[in-house]
Amino acid sequence: MKISKMHAFRKNYVNVIIETPKGSQNKFDYDPEYDIFSLKKTLPIGAVFPFDFGFIPDTKGEDGDPLDVLVIMDQPAYPGCHVVCRILGVLEAEQKEKDGTKQRNDRYVGVAHSSIRFKGIKNLKSLNASMVEEIEHFFIDYNKNEGKKFKPLGWKDREKALKLIKKAVGK
Repeated sequence: MKISKMHAFRKNYVNVIIETPKGSQNKFDYDPEYDIFSLKKTLPIGAVFPFDFGFIPDTKGEDGDPLDVLVIMDQPAYPGCHVVCRILGVLEAEQKEKDGTKQRNDRYVGVAHSSIRFKGIKNLKSLNASMVEEIEHFFIDYNKNEGKKFKPLGWKDREKALKLIKKAVGK
């Protein structure tokens, strides 16, 4: 699996590699050294991923990791699955680590290109307002459980999200 050689963009879409499927209480991470997916942690009882969660290959965010993406699609995928996505927007956020350092750790939201049920969703405004709020709360709680503080700075549209992704390619 040559993930490190996969390009971030494919025509007008973004390539995403799923790490953690929707509904999972387990958080998986890709380990490029061994080219495998490993169990990173387990979420508290009752907490699960609201959508598939993955990364955009060949990108690097401020935290040193590939850019994170929540992928909306009809059914959960599995760790390592390649999904072509249409980016809807980005939740810009600041994350305060356990040691007190702060860094940007934005979360992108996309729709699987192959989705039937969600094919009509073209931008963040197409999403239910409560869904957008729930995504924010998921990341706040997810980080709180690790002793980190996730502070949403605001949602930006597709165009801004794609500019940020292009800036992070090949870093």
